[in-house]
Amino acid sequence: MAPAIATVVVDNASTDRTLPLLRSMSGVRVIANVENAGFATAANQGVRESSAEFLLLLNPDVRLLTEVDSLVEAASEHGLAAGKLMNDKGQDQRGFTVRRFPTPGALILELFGLNRLWPSNPVNRSYRCLDRDLNHAGPVEQPAGAFLMFRRDVWERLGGFDEDFCPVWFEDVDFCRRAAAAGFRIEYVPSVAGEHRGGHSVRQLSEARRSEYWCDSLLTYAFKHFRLLGYQAVCLSVVLTSVPRMVAGIIRDRNLSPVGSCTRIIRFAGRRLVFPRAKPTSATTPRQDHKDGWPLETR
Repeated sequence: MAPAIATVVVDNASTDRTLPLLRSMSGVRVIANVENAGFATAANQGVRESSAEFLLLLNPDVRLLTEVDSLVEAASEHGLAAGKLMNDKGQDQRGFTVRRFPTPGALILELFGLNRLWPSNPVNRSYRCLDRDLNHAGPVEQPAGAFLMFRRDVWERLGGFDEDFCPVWFEDVDFCRRAAAAGFRIEYVPSVAGEHRGGHSVRQLSEARRSEYWCDSLLTYAFKHFRLLGYQAVCLSVVLTSVPRMVAGIIRDRNLSPVGSCTRIIRFAGRRLVFPRAKPTSATTPRQDHKDGWPLETR
């Protein structure tokens, strides 16, 4: 007999018709946050609300295409499991579905835009698993948090998702890295698939704001997981690449709004560069900038 499915949806202060629609559905437990709590906080809320042994983290822009029983089996054995993500044309989302843990070098190339200009460079090929056949099952380091199953005991042992990553980005990478360090394995199961539209919520943010939040979360991750010199190198790269991004933003947006964002990025990245051993606090106040909620489906 298939296990019962309980669905928990965490709405992060959405302003559209999401809440009335959800509340009209039977069998759905809705948590309505009065402000945007961020992805990590919402994920932890959803897990706490559920009593399920196996939990499937599912983004609102992912539509399941198959049953997930094989994920349950893999998570039961290894602790965590993930399926394949495809776009709306049925193409595998290579470079996103699974990745290896980022190194300082991979993030520095990302900041300087070299991974976009030369996507086949060896560092990027390794980081984005471009050398992997996505039709083959097996262990992976970092599947996308948009489609991730884990056992409750894994989440409990890790203390949940780190809510210092706010509003979004790198909280799933950090969770997977801590799970691996704790001895758990993440199994990739390509027979389980989902259609991923990508960026449904974050597209509501300006490019400047997205850059600000991404850099903040990136540096939070680097502080936790890189050695001192690697962390400082990433901090310096954030500072050095901020001005070119600002100029590009001014040209793109035809206004000076990117200047404020660039100034904030340089300020918090520079402070972390000068005082690298000081635990960083959140450099952003994202609560109402990001309007759309992040649902979670638990099993």
